[in-house]
Amino acid sequence: MVPQDSGMVAVRNILTRLCKRSGLSSDRLRSTEIDVSPLLDLLAVRQYARRAGIDREQAVPPLVRDLSTRLDITDRLVVDAELSLGLLRENPPAGVDPGLLYASDLGERREYLAAQWAELHEALGAQPVPDRLTVRSLRGAPERRAFTELATRLATASVFDGAHAVDFGAAAETVAAEPDPVDTRGVVTVIGDAVIDHMYVVDRIPGPGGTARGSYRQHPGGKGLTRAVAAARLGLRVRLISAVGDDEAGGRILEYLRSERVETELVKVVPYAPTPVTAVIVAGTGAASTIGCKDERIRLSAQDLRSEAICSAIASSDAVLLTFEQPTGVIEQVMAQLRALPDRPLVVVHPAPRLDRPQYLYQHLGVVDYLVGGDNDLRALAMSPDGAAPDTEQTATRLRALGVGAVCAIRDFRCAVWSEQVSDRFQPFPTALQDSVGAHAAFSAALVYRLVSTRRPAARNDYVWATAAMVATQSIGDVPGSMPLVSEVERIFKLATEEH
Repeated sequence: MVPQDSGMVAVRNILTRLCKRSGLSSDRLRSTEIDVSPLLDLLAVRQYARRAGIDREQAVPPLVRDLSTRLDITDRLVVDAELSLGLLRENPPAGVDPGLLYASDLGERREYLAAQWAELHEALGAQPVPDRLTVRSLRGAPERRAFTELATRLATASVFDGAHAVDFGAAAETVAAEPDPVDTRGVVTVIGDAVIDHMYVVDRIPGPGGTARGSYRQHPGGKGLTRAVAAARLGLRVRLISAVGDDEAGGRILEYLRSERVETELVKVVPYAPTPVTAVIVAGTGAASTIGCKDERIRLSAQDLRSEAICSAIASSDAVLLTFEQPTGVIEQVMAQLRALPDRPLVVVHPAPRLDRPQYLYQHLGVVDYLVGGDNDLRALAMSPDGAAPDTEQTATRLRALGVGAVCAIRDFRCAVWSEQVSDRFQPFPTALQDSVGAHAAFSAALVYRLVSTRRPAARNDYVWATAAMVATQSIGDVPGSMPLVSEVERIFKLATEEH
């Protein structure tokens, strides 16, 4: 894959050469002698074309126009006039002649831009208003800076699958699907990782210097993806907020999610970065160890979370499932957004055993309705000042004192709960395996399924049902593939209640 810097340079060179004559247009891209393939092969161009149902040459002009509107005023004026994008054609500032600003000859456009330099900046609200400049000075630093910025955005900007950070405009509207009928299912938004699991199934997990024989397979996985699939299989409407790379593995994850009826429009696709891989070593008992291999570029950012699409998704959800796999600052921002909502959704959170600076999250724990995790996950969030690890009940008490509504500790298909309504331990049915990699995901999805339509606190039978969902995941292999249907959970729930 082309390195990021050289990709930007190639795109910048193409754009500056396309300024000649009448500027950028789909016809020009089809007929030019310039090699425009690096521009047409950009991730954003390919996705824009796919989304709008048009070819790549048609996708470039509206995409470039949209990204140009996000540049600062000076850079925007330069690329607008020199590429003849027409950003000011419909509503030109007083005294500005669009016919001259977007003339058919590049030299004429440069001359008019230089002559109207101060007036255009003033009309667009620039502070301070720059002095006039000559065509010669315009062709120096201003042009290079403007086209470098535009090319960087085109070549390296992370985008979302389907509903990107760019506006698809009228082209996308012409192929937009009819609005969905009113959906009575609960709407769940999952925020967490999506990876490719490399699954090693062995008789026993070897110690240092040891060896073991086993089998190997790979499939989509990750805490976020698995929880999204688990909720979708229970009939909920699910969308995933995550990040993958622009590679074959990322495409495989997106295809798999769609096949499981998980909406992928908010899955961020990061150019020039490999999709994360997790090595999962599973013993014959179901107990597992994991090794995560993740490129630091594959992550959500504060800018992503401020996007209108993500803010709207979170605010309109019946429930949000959040895993603590992102940097603490990103997790903090998600929780702050939830905290600010006047009518916030049900919030289920999964902590992580290696959480950096958990105290930064303490002020936001009041938004957490259910905190679900293993003993080590919960202790990492509630670690005492001297670094000692309290027992699980003490941990739960500390977390509830910080505002958590209910603490659910999961271990070996058993669940212990501490909340205002219920404090109990649940093991609804004997199990064949000792543990299952997907048990936690199944528990949370099942709990949300039981509560999302009622918006009441969980009662004893809700926890029993969610624990039955964990039992239904008993298998060794494809983790999201083991997520159960409602009928499978109901069968085990019935057995469990008959036993009691």
